[in-house]
Amino acid sequence: MSNFEIYCLCLQNELLNKVKKLNYIPVGLGNDEFSSEWLLDNTKLNISNKNKFYGEYTFHYWFWKNLLPKNKNKKWIGFCTYRRFWENYKNKSTKNVNFKNRILDSIPNEFEKYDVILGNKIDLSNLKFMKLIKYGKLALLNNPMAIFRKGRNIKFQFDMFHGLGILEKAISALDEKDREDFKEFIYKNNSYNQGNMFICKSTDILENFYKTIFEWLSKCEEIFGFELYGYKNVRLYAFLAERFMPYWFNKYSKVIEWPIIFQDLRNINTL
Repeated sequence: MSNFEIYCLCLQNELLNKVKKLNYIPVGLGNDEFSSEWLLDNTKLNISNKNKFYGEYTFHYWFWKNLLPKNKNKKWIGFCTYRRFWENYKNKSTKNVNFKNRILDSIPNEFEKYDVILGNKIDLSNLKFMKLIKYGKLALLNNPMAIFRKGRNIKFQFDMFHGLGILEKAISALDEKDREDFKEFIYKNNSYNQGNMFICKSTDILENFYKTIFEWLSKCEEIFGFELYGYKNVRLYAFLAERFMPYWFNKYSKVIEWPIIFQDLRNINTL
């Protein structure tokens, strides 16, 4: 019996059999017509109407309100998507194995001394110069040191792609216990754990994380609303959560990082 449960978030009903073959729990998001075999974020207590803006966090809200209170089975609980998966530690250095054997199927015993698994970091210092010029003119004027790699921190990257000053406005809505620490995090770091993905073994830690992040995002709604357009802005609340998640878990739990595999399930014919 596996020592974890992985929820695989998908946008298409056609992926059901593939997710089931991976022994992951299928989660359907968005507007496709999903069969009854999927967990859906638009039942029971939910904020599915915000999916366009919150992305995968509408399911996290659903999980928090509807499943987490029942989930006291001491298993690790984790999340992936149909395009991002956790690498299998057993085959970490093995090439030419089929996809099912390349992804995580259990948590190794040595991870038991940790609370949370986060994905490997995205390095923000490697932005191509042409992207800096195309998307980052205002952000560069605000932070000229970002012309150099060491100056390209989380704050600069968010300013560049999602709007100057937006992240700092959002931080102003945080409770005092996290406000200054998170601000330091975005200025000090030029990388963060990617993908809004995590695996956690403590329901208490998850409960505290969800309570904190959804209270914060609710306050952010009062600042930014929902008149958001274009890829860079429409999923603003998911982008904010993506930066906050690694900060919070690293502050309040014992974390280990683990590689994430990029593979679109739609492009796999056999598992």
